[in-house]
Amino acid sequence: MPLKQKVGKISQSGNGKTAGAKMAAKTFQGAAQIFGSNVFTDREMKKRLPKNIYLALRKTLDEGAPLTLDVANVVAEAMKNWAIEKGATHYTHLFQPLTGKTAEKHDSFISPQADGSAIMEFSGKQLIKGEPDASSFPSGGLRATFEARGYTAWDCTSPAFLKEDDAGNVTLSIPTAFCSFTGEALDKKTPLLRSMEAVSKQALRVLRALGNKTSKRVTSTVGPEQEYFLIDKEYFDQRLDLVLTGRTLFGASAPKGQELEDQYFGALKDRVSRFMKDLDTELWKMGVTAKTKHNEVAPSQFELAPLYATTNIAADHNQLVMETMEKVALRHGLVCLLFEKPYAGVNGSGKHNNWSLATDDGINLLEPGHTPHENEQFLVFLSALIKSVDRHADKLRASAANPGNDLRLGANEAPPAIISIFLGDELTQILLNIAKGVKTQYKGQTFLTIGVDTLPALPKDNSDRNRTSPFAFTGNKFEFRMVPSSASISGPNVVLNTIVAETLDEIALRLEKASDINKEATAIVKETINKHGRVVFNGNNYSEDWVAEAEKRGLPNIRSTVEALAAMANDSAFKLFEKYKVLSKRELESRHEIYLDHYAKCINIEARTSIDMHKTLFRPAVIAYTEELAQTVNQLKSAGAPADVQMELLVRISDLLKSANKKLAALEAAAAKAPQIPHMEERAAFYRDSVFTAQKDLRADVDALETLLPKGLWPVPSYADMMFDL
Repeated sequence: MPLKQKVGKISQSGNGKTAGAKMAAKTFQGAAQIFGSNVFTDREMKKRLPKNIYLALRKTLDEGAPLTLDVANVVAEAMKNWAIEKGATHYTHLFQPLTGKTAEKHDSFISPQADGSAIMEFSGKQLIKGEPDASSFPSGGLRATFEARGYTAWDCTSPAFLKEDDAGNVTLSIPTAFCSFTGEALDKKTPLLRSMEAVSKQALRVLRALGNKTSKRVTSTVGPEQEYFLIDKEYFDQRLDLVLTGRTLFGASAPKGQELEDQYFGALKDRVSRFMKDLDTELWKMGVTAKTKHNEVAPSQFELAPLYATTNIAADHNQLVMETMEKVALRHGLVCLLFEKPYAGVNGSGKHNNWSLATDDGINLLEPGHTPHENEQFLVFLSALIKSVDRHADKLRASAANPGNDLRLGANEAPPAIISIFLGDELTQILLNIAKGVKTQYKGQTFLTIGVDTLPALPKDNSDRNRTSPFAFTGNKFEFRMVPSSASISGPNVVLNTIVAETLDEIALRLEKASDINKEATAIVKETINKHGRVVFNGNNYSEDWVAEAEKRGLPNIRSTVEALAAMANDSAFKLFEKYKVLSKRELESRHEIYLDHYAKCINIEARTSIDMHKTLFRPAVIAYTEELAQTVNQLKSAGAPADVQMELLVRISDLLKSANKKLAALEAAAAKAPQIPHMEERAAFYRDSVFTAQKDLRADVDALETLLPKGLWPVPSYADMMFDL
């Protein structure tokens, strides 16, 4: 283990303030100065661009007007000059291929001249378009090895920024979409932008029908909270399973877990605090609004939450958050674990996707106000969400499916695989009253009186919070709590935007034809709660009673990734996503194949890693100890001393080793058979039902052996080491 850094006493300054207080004030001022310092912001554009070019670019950003090459050339020159002034030598088009990671190819600004010199160039064409190889990324048949051409297209609505690394490199990073030579989406951003257009168009129709004549655009907004674990790098490097798979495939539970509930919101350890301070600084420079940081429930688990942003920017920023967490952690001798369930027996990590709709003139369409029962606009949009989620629960579940989440969902730490909506008692009662034709009596703003004279009365929100709900209304937004911690948020928001666009389209059509808008709006709300109210549940989603109740209501309970993914590759999905031009049938089918293949490969890597660790680490350690025990037994017997304890331990360990060896053989057989299955769905199902199960069976014996061997002989760090030594 590396030596922990020693922290000296803080000296007192002459004015009575500690040096720490002075440093805090200086840091606060510095934070305000550095925020967005590496972003080509609107303020920077306004300062550097000619007025006519700036206004033309703003028209593209605000109204979706086409971007001409003439405008792009001027923007590119200004962007290049700004980047070079800050030390940049290269630029890159950042894109999000279907790996779920961010991809980048760096090109220098240098352009050689005939006289042997060089100048720094960057054209509008280079800004707008790049040409990375499209054949080496997963495409699900959209591209073949001999069909390599792909294009990146500048997403000018997501600001360009500078990325710095420890080597001193500064790179101009340009957010882009990624498509094939045939125009099909090969990434996660393209369908996200399409879905944002779709929901904006349909939401505006509803607003117009309800009398709003001023709003010009509706934008989906997201604030994605990111959970993660930290582990000392020396421990990480000794765990092949963490290195190769992101989770511990073996490990007996530590004597203490999270049962004392002393980790959540606890004081930050100095080492963790130093990491978080460094992380905040790096994110702030890139314009990421890292706002909240705290200890999470499990030991060595933490959370970062940003402010809300337009969905495509939020998706870009969340990719940056994950990448920066991993880089900054290494500077502090740590490793950031983004896998959903790195440790068995304690809470895993998710990503809470806080989603809403807002107009360009500042109206949050999911803001209930103080009198939600009279807020027709809010009730109509709330109804749209309820209907959309109930009708397409399977697609939402599919958007949150990955191998890591299969280990987390429904484990009394995360929402179950059943999609339901939490509204709270007040909003639920309002909807029920509308459905019954009963007038809701408004009681006015209520306050909580805590019972201590020196504490203020607190204004009470119109709903409680429900941490067990997968889709919870939390004041003026919906929190989709099922998203995997390692995943891009683009997929879930593509689904959310599209299913809501469909419902808003249907609502708009009714309102546009109605002779009495208010009467029709009331009918829409009433019909929604009568037909789709089954999806509203305000109770404990972790309980077995809810599982039974959900089945009675006819709500789907899709337990695994393999079956969940099918919801995005059937006629219902084809019809929906093609109608709103978000994803074509071919694009959907390609993603289904890619994600099934990814699932199978992940389980295969886990199986092979388990086999390797047992053969090269655990089995040799156990055999060495049994030899030592056998010698001890023989020596004791020769001396006429009792050897019952040693013999009993030897038998117990030998029996477990024998059992583990049989289970190892079963795992090897299953892992060898799986790749031979030709059909992808059948192969993925076999990995789930046979390979994963065999690996889990082997783990049970190995974990039992860990509890019997001396700590010094066990070849890998224990759960107690990894989770509690930071």
